[in-house]
Amino acid sequence: MEIQTFEKLEREALKKSGTDFMRLGFALFFMIAVLTFSFLSNGGVSNNMFLAVAALIGAYMAMNIGANDVANNVGPAVGSKAMTMTVAIIIAAIFEASGALIAGGEVVKTIKKGIIDISAFGGNPDPFIWAMMAALLAAALWLNFATMMKAPVSTTHSIVGGVMGAGIAAAGFSIVSWSTMAKIAASWIISPVLGGLIAAAFLFAIKKSIVFKEDKVAAAKTYVPIFVAVMSMAFITYLTLKGLKKIWPQVVDTLNIIPLISIEMTKKPTLLIALTLGAIVAVFVYIIVKAKIQKNLTMLENNKASVNTLFTIPLIFAAALLSFAHGANDVANAIGPLAAINDAVVNGGISSKASIPLWVMGVGALGIALGLALYGPKLIRTVGSEITELDQIRAFSIAMAASITVIIASQLGLPVSSTHIAIGGIFGVGFLREWLHVKDSFQNTIEEDKEIIKEEKLTRDAYRIELNDLQEKDPKTPSDYERIAILYKMIKDEKKIIRNTKKHIKQTKKVQYVKRDAVKKIIAAWVITVPAAAVLAGLLFFMIKGIMA
Repeated sequence: MEIQTFEKLEREALKKSGTDFMRLGFALFFMIAVLTFSFLSNGGVSNNMFLAVAALIGAYMAMNIGANDVANNVGPAVGSKAMTMTVAIIIAAIFEASGALIAGGEVVKTIKKGIIDISAFGGNPDPFIWAMMAALLAAALWLNFATMMKAPVSTTHSIVGGVMGAGIAAAGFSIVSWSTMAKIAASWIISPVLGGLIAAAFLFAIKKSIVFKEDKVAAAKTYVPIFVAVMSMAFITYLTLKGLKKIWPQVVDTLNIIPLISIEMTKKPTLLIALTLGAIVAVFVYIIVKAKIQKNLTMLENNKASVNTLFTIPLIFAAALLSFAHGANDVANAIGPLAAINDAVVNGGISSKASIPLWVMGVGALGIALGLALYGPKLIRTVGSEITELDQIRAFSIAMAASITVIIASQLGLPVSSTHIAIGGIFGVGFLREWLHVKDSFQNTIEEDKEIIKEEKLTRDAYRIELNDLQEKDPKTPSDYERIAILYKMIKDEKKIIRNTKKHIKQTKKVQYVKRDAVKKIIAAWVITVPAAAVLAGLLFFMIKGIMA
């Protein structure tokens, strides 16, 4: 029997190691392909080998973004079982790559968020190129480590830390814009708190208007179309502001072709335009969803599970739109430093903005999609099911928080992280469930337990009075001694009942719907992301400088 067990374990181990080697093989093949393509296509450029190595690191960074960051977009939908892991990976890969290629932009800032002053390099491209390469590699290595530890971290903060550390190593502490770094540090608190509050607010609103109602079907008929319409408005607004800003002139030209539509040409979409487009789409969505629910009304049962199914399709759309916007924005974390290196190598100078060749954009887009497909499932499971239990309603609330928080923060000029918002939303719905549990328990179980304790204390005190009277009696009869022994036992039993009831109250209050170990690990990873990437980038800069000097 033991031999069979060992053989089974051996087969499982071989199967797992075979899968791991296959993943590694695909990843290495992609990186080598990028290295080869870059080297051959830039043959006429001096330092083309250096550029090829930078392209390889950019490919590595892009895969790590796909493995870690994309989980925030599809994790809640997978955890709620609105879609399978395979479907989620396919949808996210397609829309991440599409967002990067379609709306990733033709120009990117070489220094993410202006955290260092490029004039400190004195126009010398060599230390600048070394710094960008060190930053890119440090961020990728940190993301790789975080993914191994199943900790969802911000890729933006990873590259920010890398650029800061490499910049300090190259030109000293004065190169860093510390006011910008202070804003980024503030986002560690702002992002999860805002995301958590908004997600919890939407979850409570859905519970109050639908789940807690006697006739859930009638309530769903009224309110689900409203919630889905609000969601569509939020996502169109979010997508317009964040996902289409780099191709906005082309979008305006296309929309103005439609009769009765006239949009004034602006450099990027304004909030009013984004809200208007969102409202138009929301009206159509409301009509479609209301008709769909009315058609399937007889198929709905009067329970929470039936209501949950109504949010499945909106969640799939949410995952797709979040992935598109993420690809459009966060592809710059992989290709920003690579574009800067390419610009410095090709043009022999340093620029605050660099054009992005199509091959560089392709490296970012394909790398994110491949990293997601190969190594994304680990973080998707962590985000979707290892922090708190999710259903479609809770996942819907998290998706709402992801879009609305970014809209609010961008208009107020607050620095936020999409990773921190999504995880904060998961924390928010989990802690709301705990609060509701304790609230309900106080109204039912805990109040009943307190009544039991009160009654048992009265009984115990009565036994003590009787015991005291018997002990003071003189002389005592044999029956008195028997009664005293019985009273001692009864008082002891009452104490035990009171103690157990108090313990039950504590256990009821301590029910945890959010896994505290996961919370501690994730928050610790958030806090050390910037300094860890910075230290690593500084060390890598000195290593690269030593090799190249």
